[in-house]
Formats: sequence, structure tokens, C-alpha cells
Amino acid sequence: MSKFVKDLASVMTSKVLVIVLGLVRSIIIARWLGPANNGIIAAISVYPSLFMTIGALGIRQSTAFYVGKNIYPEEKVKRSIIHIWLLSTFISIIICFFLIHYFSSSGDNLLLVFLAIMPIPFSLFVDYNSGLFLGKNQIQQFNRVNWLPIFFVLIATVLLVILAKWGIVGAMASAVMGPLLMALIMLRKNEFYKYFTLSIDKEIIVKLLSLGVTYAIALLVINLNYRVDVIILDRMSTDYQLGIYSKSVNIIEMLWQIPMMLSTIVFAGSANSKNSREFSVKVHLLLRLSIIIIAIGSIVLLVLSKFVVLLMFGKAFVESASVLQYLLPGILLLTIFKVLNMDMAGRGKPWISMKAMVPALLLNIVLNIILDPSLGARGSAISTTISYIISALLFLHFYSKEVQIPILEILKFSKKDFDIAIEKIKRKKPKEKYESL
Repeated sequence: MSKFVKDLASVMTSKVLVIVLGLVRSIIIARWLGPANNGIIAAISVYPSLFMTIGALGIRQSTAFYVGKNIYPEEKVKRSIIHIWLLSTFISIIICFFLIHYFSSSGDNLLLVFLAIMPIPFSLFVDYNSGLFLGKNQIQQFNRVNWLPIFFVLIATVLLVILAKWGIVGAMASAVMGPLLMALIMLRKNEFYKYFTLSIDKEIIVKLLSLGVTYAIALLVINLNYRVDVIILDRMSTDYQLGIYSKSVNIIEMLWQIPMMLSTIVFAGSANSKNSREFSVKVHLLLRLSIIIIAIGSIVLLVLSKFVVLLMFGKAFVESASVLQYLLPGILLLTIFKVLNMDMAGRGKPWISMKAMVPALLLNIVLNIILDPSLGARGSAISTTISYIISALLFLHFYSKEVQIPILEILKFSKKDFDIAIEKIKRKKPKEKYESL
């Protein structure tokens, strides 16, 4: 079986586990805590989630780029990312505490604030070091880093929320266990403890940061567009409305796992590819297949939204069904961005995304401010969908110019797409590389 098919199967398994484990935890928290408490969790967790983008400094992506291109020895890269991690962890915790305490409506509860920032150092450690797996095309090892923390979090959720009945404190505390245990596993198994030294390689640190900060800024803008609705809804509406909205987003994130499944392979392959244009053409095939799968999933959710919401979260969240319907068009169009952006990031050009995301983010903020006070969760969903559609169309335009391939050629479906996909699955070339996909 080809390496691509093995990696694809591994990523699919990982993403299925991520979806199932995350879904089970979301159901537990919804049914045991109710809409208002779910809104509080969403409000107080949004800043650590958002700030992880800044604190991560794009080190995972820059590490994958430099290791994938064999520019620096792996040992020196490991030592450098440990030094960056120590400093970024300290800064991240201080700034994130300030943001939650002073800007979140639930920031006065210091226990919840403390629990919200506790995962930061461990999550950063895991994020930094996982870039080594991407850079070396070790997709299966990278996948374990994705699903194992969620598995640990689910176990902790069952123990603390259901059995111990700690309520919102238990839900927040359980989120710490995944990153903590995963960081300990990576520290021991991969012997990262050997690289906690005072010997600093300034050249590699500067190179990692110079490219990484570009990734971080691009990811910050992208994630702001994903999270700004929660921030504004928190300030301009109620915990109940935010709880309703957060559960709609939980369902949508399951659909997002499909393009994200492909994006992992796209990024790793792009970082190692010797022929960028040829690889981009293959990415376009993956994009077209993703659009078909997401479209089918969107139609199913559109028709069965109320049934799905009631089955998963219960009657208390019935309003999430209509919110979910408003979000679906934007999610479908954003598939374009989700897949193609990883091609650009793998080339070391993450700034292309900002050309599309900055105007879309500004539009998202304005629309949320206008619609949220009167429409609540529905207003936020409408604002988000419009923003996603605009960002996808703008990015497609800039991407087409960058790779010098017409938009029609990128999106045009043909029978050949399916023939190629079937042929690739049937191939059995053990040493086949991504470049020969």
C-alpha cells in the first residue's frame, strides 16, 4: 500500500477518534450542565484558545518547514524550540490571565480563570514538538498527538463531571488532563528532556521565530475570524444564547474535521515537495473531493438539524438547530480556504491568507455588533456565515494568482477526479512518496 494511502487511513482514523471523543464530551457537558453553564465555559475558554495561536508563535509550522527541507539538524531544532517554549509559556500565561480576568463576563471567578490557563504550557509544548513529526512526514505519530489528549480529557470529564459531580469546575479541570499527560509522554518517550540546556543557538531561534511569527500572525487573524463571534456574543448577549451558539459550533466542527484531515497531509507533503506546482494540482483534486463530502454532510445536517440537536444535547438546546442551519453555507464555502491555505503554509507563504481574512474579520466584527443584541445566537451565525463566504472567495482569488492556475481549473469537477482517487487507493508501491501521488 502506498505511503499516501497509509497516511490517509491513519489521518482518517485519527479524525474519526477526534470527532467521536469530542462529540461524547460535548454531549456530557451539554446534558449535565445546561445551556447557561455551557455559555460560561465557551466565554472563559475562548481567550486561551485564541491566545494559543499567538503563544504558539507558528513554531510547529516553521519547525515542519525547516526540518522538512533539511535546513537544520533535528537536534539543534529541538533545543531551540525548548528555549522558545520556556519564554513563550511565561508570556502567554500572564497575558491570557489579563484577557480573561478583565474582558470575559465570567472573569471574576478566579478559580475558573486559573483552570482556563492551566493547559497553556502543556498545550504549547505538545504543539511545538509535533512540528517535528510533520517535518519528517511521520503522519501516524502526528495523529497520535491529535487524538490522545482528547481521549484523556474525555476520561477526566466522566470522572469529574458525571461521577464526582463537580459541575463547571469539573468540566474546566478535565480540559487540563489531556495536554498535561500528552506533554509528559512526549517528554519521556522522545527524550526532549535532553534539550533543556543553557546552550542557545541564536541563528536557529531567530529563523524559527522569523518564519513562525508570520505563521502566528496569519493564524491569529484566521482564528479571530473563527472566535470573534463568541467574544462579541459574550459581551452583547446572554450566557444562554452563547451556550446555544457553542453547541451549534460543536456540530459544525465535526464537518470541519474532513478538510482538516486532508490539510495535515497537504501541509506535510507541501513542505517536502520538490515540485510545488505539480503538488498544488494534486491538492486541487483533494479540494474538489472535500467539497463533495462536505456538501453531502451539510445537506444531511440541514434536513436533520433539529433531530441531531435533540438527540445529542436534549430539548434545552433545541434553538441550536436553527443556528446550525445558518452556519452551514459558510462552512461549505470555507472548505476552499481550509484545504488550499495549507498548500500556501507548506510553501512558507502563510501571509497569503491574511489578504482574505483581514477584510472578512472586519466584516464579521461589524455584523456581529449590529446583529447580536437583537438576534443573539442567530445573529452571530448569520454574521459568521457571511464572513466565511467572503474570506473563501477572496482567498481563492489570491491563491489562484499565487500558483498561476485559473480558478475554473482549480474548481472544475471531472470524472477523472474519481478515477484518479480510485486508482491511488488501489496502488501498492511501498516506497511511493507524496511527490509521486
